Amino acid sequence: MVRLEYSIELAYQIADSRCDFIFMIHAAQTAQQRIVSESLEILPALESDLHTDPASRSRILRLTANAGPLTLRYRATVDVQHHVDPPEQVPEIAVRALPAAVLPFLVPSRYCQSDRLQRLALKEFGALRQGYGRAQTICEWVNQRVTFQSNSSTAETSALDTLIDEAGVCRDFAHLMIALCRAVNLPARFVTGIDYGADPALGPLDFHAYVEVFLGRRWYLFDPSGNAIPMGFVRMATGRDAADCAFATMFGSIDSWQPVIHIEALPDDSGRLTLPSHVAGALSTDAEAG
Repeated sequence: MVRLEYSIELAYQIADSRCDFIFMIHAAQTAQQRIVSESLEILPALESDLHTDPASRSRILRLTANAGPLTLRYRATVDVQHHVDPPEQVPEIAVRALPAAVLPFLVPSRYCQSDRLQRLALKEFGALRQGYGRAQTICEWVNQRVTFQSNSSTAETSALDTLIDEAGVCRDFAHLMIALCRAVNLPARFVTGIDYGADPALGPLDFHAYVEVFLGRRWYLFDPSGNAIPMGFVRMATGRDAADCAFATMFGSIDSWQPVIHIEALPDDSGRLTLPSHVAGALSTDAEAG
């Protein structure tokens, strides 16, 4: 078990008289990720509504603010008890046997045009042995094909754009892997969170995007960017692509500043400190699907 504590500070300047916000910065509560403690500070003090989506377990905060400055400070301590399987024992599931809740993650979405990439995906991965290894090969292919480059993409960049440009940030790596997985009938979804162990050379700590692929009746973690340690991920939101998982959505005339994020590993209740590390096993932080 890994215990991680993270904090996020978001700062805005609001020009309009009233602006609405939707945030997804709270830690998700899942079968393998337990919230030990958390706190939220909103300045100036405002009423807010926190809702948990029953399907994704994403926690959605809504509030309305008046003109002037707005600051949010969120802090959470979470225990992540990873489910670990030998990769060679994790099979693919035929489409006809997939749980109904998984089916939306088989089809194209705004940023993941799997239908446009089907010919490429079948050529590169169609003949591979089915199972966890095929998803891992797709992950490695994206990592080798695309170069991590800050500020190389925009909110409009899709999987197709990333394939052509061969450069991007973590969300672009994730979109391309998701599109290729779906193109060979592997359900895949987009995940946002905070990552422990990111390379400081990449700049200040930021939100991280990674991928989960449905295999063997669980969602397993993959990081096509290769810039972090999957055992050090804290999940916040999941969806079809980045459009479903924005950490902040704003409605009005608003200026924003770079988020200030911190994460560290803590000793558990017995005083044992476990640092996230790279492992050979297939990792999941979700329950087995029925």
